[in-house]
Amino acid sequence: MSEAGESDTPQLSAIDKYACPACGAQAEWHPGKQLLICTFCGSESPYDVHKTGGTVAELDLLALLRELPEEQRGWDTERRSVQCQSCRAVMVFDPTRVGKNCDFCGSPALVDYEELQSPIRPQSLLPFKVSQTDVREGMKRWYARRWFAPNAFKKKALVDQLSGLYVPYWTFDAQVHCPWQADSGHYYYTTETYRDNKGHTRTRQVRHVRWTPAAGAIDHFFDDEPVPGTEGIDHALLRQIEPFPTQEVVPYDTAFLSGFVVERYQITLEAAAKTSTEQMHSRLEAMCGQQVPGDTHRNLRIQPAYSAQTFKHLLLPVWLLTYTFGKKTFHVAANGVTGEIAGSYPKSFWKIGLLALAVLAVVLILIALQG
Repeated sequence: MSEAGESDTPQLSAIDKYACPACGAQAEWHPGKQLLICTFCGSESPYDVHKTGGTVAELDLLALLRELPEEQRGWDTERRSVQCQSCRAVMVFDPTRVGKNCDFCGSPALVDYEELQSPIRPQSLLPFKVSQTDVREGMKRWYARRWFAPNAFKKKALVDQLSGLYVPYWTFDAQVHCPWQADSGHYYYTTETYRDNKGHTRTRQVRHVRWTPAAGAIDHFFDDEPVPGTEGIDHALLRQIEPFPTQEVVPYDTAFLSGFVVERYQITLEAAAKTSTEQMHSRLEAMCGQQVPGDTHRNLRIQPAYSAQTFKHLLLPVWLLTYTFGKKTFHVAANGVTGEIAGSYPKSFWKIGLLALAVLAVVLILIALQG
């Protein structure tokens, strides 16, 4: 997103400004070149990703849940928050800039957001690597492969409304020791005699299950289990463009945010931790189920014990396209690092009807040939 040059076409922006060394105008982060570029004169300013020094710390989850320390609150910079009255997203940006439309759903209904308490400050972020130009081309190819989309939809230049967003995420680590018990099933077969519909005697193999008790335990380390902290983007859509390479995160530095919209989390640490535990529990059930011997199993019971639980609050890069076709709103998202694209699109009832007729015709032909 570029600097607003006209007072009547403002855009939400990043929190801090980085002056161009040549002319003093706003410099913004360029994902493709991995440096700051002046939006006025085009001068390039190399920026060291590791200039802030230090490491990205994993914070003790249980300690933070008991008492959130004051130094972890706030953004450490002047900012203004607005909330969209349509999708409820909360965006943080430079208070001298004014947003005209929500970058998540396109709604103009933005109002000042009074925070009930200061949020946990992001400790780290993952800088954009895929440029807006590359994402535009990728989305055009993605649209071209949507066979069920109406032809009129494919002809529209919908990628013109593409926005770069830093989406709040929580990631959780945990060491787990998980005993399990289950009934292990082993298949065996017997031969059965029966009569068919013409009265002829036939035989067939009938499968049975022999059940025996089984037990065991697994030890597993969950590393960076992700939970989105946003309410502006559907979590199911984000899951489709994951994973993000969180091992490449850098310490929080607003230079990388320059020129992009930042969303403040609305899923609290406590709620995200609960979701993370549920996700881990589901994965543990699958892993323990794979350990049960035999051909099948039932009555699986697990008793996970969690230790060394830590978390990070970070910002992850997402390119988001929000558009309206007919009376419905659709979203297409792209991972700002890997370029993975996913989204929704309108369906043509004519194309779906033609496919259904074609399938019906094939079925009728097969039935006629068998007769």
